Amino acid sequence: MSKILADTSVWIDSLHNKDLPHVWALKESLKDANVCCCPTIVQEVLQGIRDDLSYQLLKEQFLQLEIFISEQLYMAIETAQLYRYLRKKGVTIRKPNDCIIAWYAINNKVKLLHSDSDFDLIAQHTELKIVKL
Repeated sequence: MSKILADTSVWIDSLHNKDLPHVWALKESLKDANVCCCPTIVQEVLQGIRDDLSYQLLKEQFLQLEIFISEQLYMAIETAQLYRYLRKKGVTIRKPNDCIIAWYAINNKVKLLHSDSDFDLIAQHTELKIVKL
């Protein structure tokens, strides 16, 4: 299996031990070291962790992954352009961070594993590739 970017929605479902196909896919991909991440996902997931030990363990897990990094101003301009492009197509993305996550997947040519309908909308109008389950 090729590398994937697992969205925050998948990580949260996994942390809640939900028995769902995208959670199974994440766990299998983690076994094979095929999961990548980006700063936005790290922030979104870690900010919701209440327990200090769980926070520390998950932070260490994230730091073991390949993390996509980009120059902040360039990424901000590119993701704003993506958001505007979609809006011109009649698609309004509810959470602008989803444009950032989608941009990282597109820019790094990896498929996105998610459970958020905004990504399906983005994929319909861009080069975003989605993991099909």
